[in-house]
Amino acid sequence: MTRITAPEGAAWPAERVLAADRAHVWHPYAPRTRPEDALVVRSARGTRLTLADGRELIDAMSSWWAACHGHGHPHLLAAAHRQLDEMAHVMFGGLTHGPAARLAERLVAFANRRPGGRGPKPALDSVFFSDSGSVAVEVAMKMALQAQRGRGLPERTRFLTWRGGYHGDTRAPMSVCDPEGGMHSLWRGVIEEQVFLPEPPARGSDREAIDAYLRDAQERIDRHDATHPESRIAALIVEPVVQGAGGMRFHDDELVAGLAEVCRERGILVILDEIATGFGRTGAPFVAARAGVSPDVLCVGKALTGGVLSFAATLATGEVARLVDSPDGGGSLMHGPTFMGNPLAAAVANAALDLVEDGYWERAVPAIEARLETGLEPLAGEPGIKEVRCLGAIGVVELDDEVDARAATAAAVEAGVWLRPFRNLVYAMPPFTCTEEEIDRIAAGLSAAALAGRRSK
Repeated sequence: MTRITAPEGAAWPAERVLAADRAHVWHPYAPRTRPEDALVVRSARGTRLTLADGRELIDAMSSWWAACHGHGHPHLLAAAHRQLDEMAHVMFGGLTHGPAARLAERLVAFANRRPGGRGPKPALDSVFFSDSGSVAVEVAMKMALQAQRGRGLPERTRFLTWRGGYHGDTRAPMSVCDPEGGMHSLWRGVIEEQVFLPEPPARGSDREAIDAYLRDAQERIDRHDATHPESRIAALIVEPVVQGAGGMRFHDDELVAGLAEVCRERGILVILDEIATGFGRTGAPFVAARAGVSPDVLCVGKALTGGVLSFAATLATGEVARLVDSPDGGGSLMHGPTFMGNPLAAAVANAALDLVEDGYWERAVPAIEARLETGLEPLAGEPGIKEVRCLGAIGVVELDDEVDARAATAAAVEAGVWLRPFRNLVYAMPPFTCTEEEIDRIAAGLSAAALAGRRSK
């Protein structure tokens, strides 16, 4: 066997990393031919990123909302090491294994919890594993279409959602992202056009505003289905309570419950995308459960493995599975990612679920919300600042105009905080393990970034 002697990339000097990065790497949401120098991360531990030059930054993004328990959590790493010694991967077609079976059983139990017995009888009992949130949404949409065919309703081919949403960057999820204000307006006319409701009323709206929105939704649904009998609505898909990358807007539990009821009355399936909000981010295990909503399909990801590995799941009711498996529904779900049910990822996800079920976040998340609110309060009323809002372990500063991302990022880094501003937003989704001092520093970093990133001052 040839001995491998080349140095690992982690041992390269920063200049070598940057040179290779500039020459070959295509970063997300960035031009390939006009690269900007990224910060070189040498290690990540707990809440901190250590850069190649020795600086430490608090990862206020939880690395795109996934590392909710911090980086390198010993319980997660121990689970990964144990599983690596047994089996890193095996195909899931025709085979199964303990980590995936155990995780499916636990996810079903966890997702079906209802606080105080609220809501209808739990129904989610079928779990489809995939390797990213966007694929989980692709699978959910395919399930809905096949289920409607199984009902003998092949004309139900459209999806209902609201403006300001984001569900991923692959083809079907792009179609239910905001078609104008989102990242996928380039593909309008290429991807399938769906049915969009207006942006949902902001969190804290009165009952009259919520009821008016629901009445409008009913009218729009009925009008669409009456005028497009060949392409009626198959399913609703929304991010409940928190819209993520579409604009970081918050809305009310009652709105989600009301919209789900409107859809169910019309035979429209309900898909809830909790890829960003699941596992405690808003202060509840799942916001659907808190709202008393039992979806037909639920998408989870990001924090599913605590940010250690890419992994996602689509949970469905037994009725959806029965319809998909029926002759008219197609006989089976013809989808099978190569790394579906990956035992390494499933083992780590089980360990992450241990941490969630421990419940430490039930104390940590409200405390994070309170300190972010206090730290960001002085920004309210500042020139160029449109709104400051917090919910659970989420803090958002919305600017009047598009943020100067370069200036905002530099100000945050100077304050010892890693943030990733976009559009007119500077926001944080910190790890639940942050100390009070770290949350205060994150709030200061958010404030510095927002003030530096204003284009109108």
